[in-house]
Amino acid sequence: MPSFSDITWITVTVFIADWLIRIGLGLRVIMRRRPVGVSLSWLGVIFLVPFMGGIIYLILGETRIGRLRSSRFELIRPKLEAYLGRLHKHAKSKVDELPAPQKALVWHSLNRYGFPLLDGNTVELLPDSESVFQRLIEDIDQAEDTLHLQFYIWWPGGQVDRVIEAIIRAKQRGVVCRLLADAVGSKTFLESKQHQSLHDAGIHVVEVLPVGIWRMVFRRQDLRNHRKIAVVDGRIGYTGSMNMADPELFRKESGIGRWRDAMVRVTGPAVETLELVFLSDFDIETDEQLGDFEEEGGLTRVDPTGEVLTQLIPSGPGFAREAIRETLLTTIYGAQQSLVLTTPYFIPDEPLLEGLVTAAKRGVEVTLIVPQQIDSVIARLASRSQYADLLDAGVNVMQFNDGLLHTKTVVADKQYALIGTVNLDMRSLWLNFEVTLAVYDANFAETLGRLQAKYADHSVALDQNTWCNRPFHIRLVENAARLLGPLL
Repeated sequence: MPSFSDITWITVTVFIADWLIRIGLGLRVIMRRRPVGVSLSWLGVIFLVPFMGGIIYLILGETRIGRLRSSRFELIRPKLEAYLGRLHKHAKSKVDELPAPQKALVWHSLNRYGFPLLDGNTVELLPDSESVFQRLIEDIDQAEDTLHLQFYIWWPGGQVDRVIEAIIRAKQRGVVCRLLADAVGSKTFLESKQHQSLHDAGIHVVEVLPVGIWRMVFRRQDLRNHRKIAVVDGRIGYTGSMNMADPELFRKESGIGRWRDAMVRVTGPAVETLELVFLSDFDIETDEQLGDFEEEGGLTRVDPTGEVLTQLIPSGPGFAREAIRETLLTTIYGAQQSLVLTTPYFIPDEPLLEGLVTAAKRGVEVTLIVPQQIDSVIARLASRSQYADLLDAGVNVMQFNDGLLHTKTVVADKQYALIGTVNLDMRSLWLNFEVTLAVYDANFAETLGRLQAKYADHSVALDQNTWCNRPFHIRLVENAARLLGPLL
């Protein structure tokens, strides 16, 4: 039986070890120079939760993608940069013809991550899941060479089964089919009979960012690939907010209603950049080295099909991590007359919140449309805590009440637009692999604006006085959840 002195020695050792760990991790947090709110939140977790605070930080506080993925990315980076350089050289640039706010956004994006402005595109808005499934299945059935599909969530059943059947038919015609599915978002699908049917047909579904206890040591487990991309024959591309899930079946038990999404169907040179992002992710996950993105199995030079100017904006750990966030800030501060945003999750960092407040105060008509109910209680509470600041500044905050509004869009001055996979929360802005398409075209902005107006018709505008006079206990809970915003 250990003596009292032994117990005291063990206690002192544990105490000293605990504080050494806290101080060491605290110094690491400080030296990483992240946003002040994020750093303070992690310092609170580390110093207020003995031992477990440090463990939580090591698991969730570092944006580690793993040594293997990092080395693979560094291997393909020169080829990426070389291809983007060639694409920029051959692109028919019309930057100088754009108004100043759009020109600033183009140059910021180009200097940040190298994706050029591309002319000669056709961009079609698909405003609901029905139109997306219909057009995608038609395009897959016409595929002749390659089919590349990447979605954060694959969810079996309903219309998704029809897509899978079309993929199998394409494979039987000799089409090269490559599929990417996030390990967490698509867990149900990866264990389903539909996945097995693809495997039996000889189609390799790549599990993106696999998770596991042992992997936790080397890579942060909640870093996810949140992109939604489809490319058919290198000539038709899709991106937007919709996962590969039928809203008639997806998470019906949550009680929040049908998910509302939109995608764009793109033809023209912009498709090259969508496929470039897909092939980069595919190479990093499989190390198959598909070449320099121009050889067999790589990219196809795409001829112009229209007159729309577009620019793809990818972001994620290891490559242009803050590109989307900076793009949003540039768009917000560049808006002169109006700004309409839709997002399912609204937990911005301080600069984004201040940007929206400042825009409203300088006379820009700012409208934020968010769902009344979402599938995360903490995220909903943290989001609601932000509305008072917006309402005080004159921002129109509207709550969509016809399901879960999942569409992620921005329309500025009714002249240009952003549409893609990015939520206005810290996870999308700092952690996930995302993609957004900037469309510099007034006609498309008008079309997307009509969809946003349709969302507004099914929304309730918040009244400033009523909102700010909610019961104290409700505001207290929401403001407490807000403190977790940097960690969500």
